[in-house]
Amino acid sequence: MIIGSPMVLYAKTLNASATTLGLIAGMLPILVILQIPAARFVDSTGYKKFVLSGWSVRTVFVALMAVVPFTGTFFSPTARLGIVLGLLLGFNVSRGISSCGWLPWITSIIPARSRGKYLTREGSMVNLASFGAFWLAALVLGSDPQPWRFACLFLFSAVCGAISLLFLRAIPEEKRIETLEASPRPLLSTMLADRPFRRLLEMNVFWALANGGVLTFLVAWLKTEINWPEHHILMLSSVIFVGALANQLVLSRLLDRFGSRPILMTGLIIMLMLLATWTAITCGLLAPMTSLVAVLMFVLGVGGSMVNLANLRLAMLTVPENGRSHYFAVFSVVSSVSLGVAPMLWGILIDATDGLSKMLGSRIEINSWSLLFGLLTLLFAVALAFGTRIVEPRSVRWEAVMRLLLYRSKVRYWLRPFSRSTPRS
Repeated sequence: MIIGSPMVLYAKTLNASATTLGLIAGMLPILVILQIPAARFVDSTGYKKFVLSGWSVRTVFVALMAVVPFTGTFFSPTARLGIVLGLLLGFNVSRGISSCGWLPWITSIIPARSRGKYLTREGSMVNLASFGAFWLAALVLGSDPQPWRFACLFLFSAVCGAISLLFLRAIPEEKRIETLEASPRPLLSTMLADRPFRRLLEMNVFWALANGGVLTFLVAWLKTEINWPEHHILMLSSVIFVGALANQLVLSRLLDRFGSRPILMTGLIIMLMLLATWTAITCGLLAPMTSLVAVLMFVLGVGGSMVNLANLRLAMLTVPENGRSHYFAVFSVVSSVSLGVAPMLWGILIDATDGLSKMLGSRIEINSWSLLFGLLTLLFAVALAFGTRIVEPRSVRWEAVMRLLLYRSKVRYWLRPFSRSTPRS
C-alpha cells in the first residue's frame, strides 16, 4: 500500500510530476545506503533486535500517513504531497537502517541446502498477500477514489505492519557465526577483489538501472496516456503477483537442483523481450488492449521473480561468513542505490521530453514514453551480457536445464506437432 501502486495513484491525485513519482519510487531503494554505517552496529546489537526496532519505527510512519488524506481542508495538494514525501522519507530511513540485519539473520538460521526452497516459499506468501492487497485497493478505490478511501488503505497497511511485528518476534534468534569480538571490517578493495562478488555487483548495477521504476512508470503511463481508472489499473497490476507466484511454484523444484545462474539468465531474457514489447506499444505499433496488458503484467511477474530469487541466492552463496554483514551491506547498497537513482533519472527524462512527438514512417511514434522504454530495453541487454560472466559454485550447465525441460517434462508433448512436421534429412 505504501511503496506500491496505491501510493503512486494517490500522488497522481495530488498532481505529482513524473520526477516526483521517480523520487517516490527511488526513495526506498536509495536509502538502503544507510546499511553501510549501520553494519558496524548490527552484530553487537543482534540481528533480531536490530530488525524488530527498525520495523516498529516504520509502522509509526505508516500510521501517520493515514491522517494525510483528511487534511485536504487545511493544506493544498502541493502541501499534502510535501507531507507525504516527508513521511515516506522517515519510513524509508528506518527501513533502510533496519534492513541491514535481515539478510544476515535469515542466512544464519536457514541451512544452505534449503535456502532456495525457503526463498521460493517466502516469495509465494508475499505474492499471495500482494495480490490480495491490490484487489482490496481496487475495490476500495473504485473508479473515482475519494481521499478517505486512500486513508483507509494506509490505515489497513499500518494495522498489518503492527501484526507483522508479532510474527517477527516469533522468528528464532540468529546463530552466531562471527566471533564475539569485533571482527576487522573488510576493506572495500578486498571485497571488490573477490571476482565472483564483483561480477555479481556489476550485473546488479545494470539490472537495477533497467528494472528501477518499470512498474511505477507503467502505472503512470496507463493513467496519464490511456486514462484508465484506478481500480482497472490496480486489477491489472495484481496479475504481476500471479505470474510471480506461478513461477515460484516451479522454481522451488529447480533453484536448489540446478543453481541460480540458469534461472537468472532466463529471467533476464524474459525481461528484455518484455520491455521490447512495451516499447512497441508506446510507439504505436501495438494497441494497449486489456488482454495484452494483462499478459504483459503476468510476464513481468514471471521474469522479475526469476531474477530476484536467483540474484538473492547467488548473494548468499557468494558472500563469505567472515565479514558477512559488511558484504551484504555493500551488495544491498550497490543494487539499491542503482535501483533508487534509476526512477529519478527516468522521471526527469519524461518531464524533459514532455510533448515530444516525432513520426518515423506512418506508424512509429517517438515520444517520451517510447524513448524511456527503448532505453530500458538496451539496459536489460547490457545486464544480460554481464550476467553471462557470473560464476556460481555448484551450478549446472544451461544444457542440463534445457534437457530437463525438453526431454523429462511434459513440454515435449507440446513440441511433437512441430517436430513431426519438420523435414528430416
